[in-house]
Amino acid sequence: MFFKAMRQALPPKTWLQRLENLHPYEMLLYLGMVGSGIIFLFLALAFLFSGRQYLQGLNEQMPFAFSVSTFLLVLSGYTAVKMRLHYQEENSAKLYRSLQMTFGLGILFMVFQVLGWLELTNKGINFTGLPSGSFLYVLSGIHVIHLFGALVFAVILLRELRKIEQDAIRKLVWTKNPFEKLRIRLFTVYWQFMDAIWLVLFLLFVLSF
Repeated sequence: MFFKAMRQALPPKTWLQRLENLHPYEMLLYLGMVGSGIIFLFLALAFLFSGRQYLQGLNEQMPFAFSVSTFLLVLSGYTAVKMRLHYQEENSAKLYRSLQMTFGLGILFMVFQVLGWLELTNKGINFTGLPSGSFLYVLSGIHVIHLFGALVFAVILLRELRKIEQDAIRKLVWTKNPFEKLRIRLFTVYWQFMDAIWLVLFLLFVLSF
């Protein structure tokens, strides 16, 4: 009781103290997310001031493939959340399946992004045409590149999970390892960050048509 009272009496940690307690990988990820967020912010602002009214003047609709890809990415955000829950349950089999689904949905998202670019081309909106049209390709393309990095890490995790399923001891060690828990958490945080970025971009695109 005494130690509990002492802990409650301690002043709350400042944001700087919390940053100092972060794992280096966690710090790098958050810094990368801030940097990526700034890049997307400036590109989105440039898109807003690039003459979006010209896109509206074309009397075209938002590429259907972009709508499908948005649904797929939102669904993958749900499967990514399930990954963290399954790790806490120490259920590596369900974790593996959730990671597989997240990876598969991410691949499908990229496929439909390419289909969306083809739709834009068929509508007469080319990369080298209107500045606002070019930004559609640039913003969605940079987002795909960022997501591709997460997919590469997902492949690494899938290979590790496949190996530990064949060894009960390695499986036990892996599920109890705080570092592995950190990796799973950072992967899901980054994936949800990519979800949020795309939803903002998709809203901007919808308002431009």
